[in-house]
Amino acid sequence: MDKKMLLSLLETNARYSTRDLSDILMEDENSVLHAMKELEKQKIICGYHTVINWDKTNNEKVMALIEVEVAPERDYGYDRIAKAIYRYPEVDTMYLMSGKSEFIVMIYGKTMQEISNFVGAKLATTDHVRSTSTFFVLKQYKINGVIFDEEEKVEERLIVTP
Repeated sequence: MDKKMLLSLLETNARYSTRDLSDILMEDENSVLHAMKELEKQKIICGYHTVINWDKTNNEKVMALIEVEVAPERDYGYDRIAKAIYRYPEVDTMYLMSGKSEFIVMIYGKTMQEISNFVGAKLATTDHVRSTSTFFVLKQYKINGVIFDEEEKVEERLIVTP
């Protein structure tokens, strides 16, 4: 079975049924199910997610990207510091980066104040954190390949006159 193709299909659309996947991959359903379970066990497939445009709902949600500058630990580098940060339940996503800051942390909150409280009380006071810079997301245009900004175009029929 082409596991890379299976992963690519699931990344594009996690709602594919095992039957659809087996048809596309030209494999039987049991083989697809077995491959998916094996990939989950190996932590290659880490979840099945839905992209939601929260701006079109009544749910208030604020997202912030936070640059975190840290001093690495002798013998451990950045890994123990990262673990101390990503274990906070407020942290949704975290990356080690090249450039000015070592980490980018993505968090969600109900208000900007809630995020500010997290940064001031928890993140900035974490051992080895030298500084933070918080950037609030004002508008989302595209997430995981899904464009949010385009309006559906309705084709207008031309008026035919005699």
